[in-house]
Amino acid sequence: MKPDKLRIMFVCGRNQWRSPTAAHIYANDQRLEVRSAGVSAKSRHTLSDQDIKWADLIFVMEQKYQKRISETFRHYELPPIESLEIPDEYPYMDPELVILIEQGTEHFLQAFFRGA
Repeated sequence: MKPDKLRIMFVCGRNQWRSPTAAHIYANDQRLEVRSAGVSAKSRHTLSDQDIKWADLIFVMEQKYQKRISETFRHYELPPIESLEIPDEYPYMDPELVILIEQGTEHFLQAFFRGA
């Protein structure tokens, strides 16, 4: 049985621009619970064991973060991880970044909820 709300973790390098933007975009989406994290030790919030256990789906901003998560948390059964392939060249809430995030996530969300 699928949860009432899909728990999504957005992950980028340092949790400064891209993943906080994504979490902000979807913060009030009634279908979701969202969090953001980074893979760097210098992140505002570094991805943790608790985040991995909590998430139903992880969106990474670049493929290299998927590999890093798989290596760092290899002792867990990981949720699905999807890469949005959004480069680190946008400031927080940049309109183009918002569009890229929405375009990248919506088809996954629609597929999930169609199957619910």
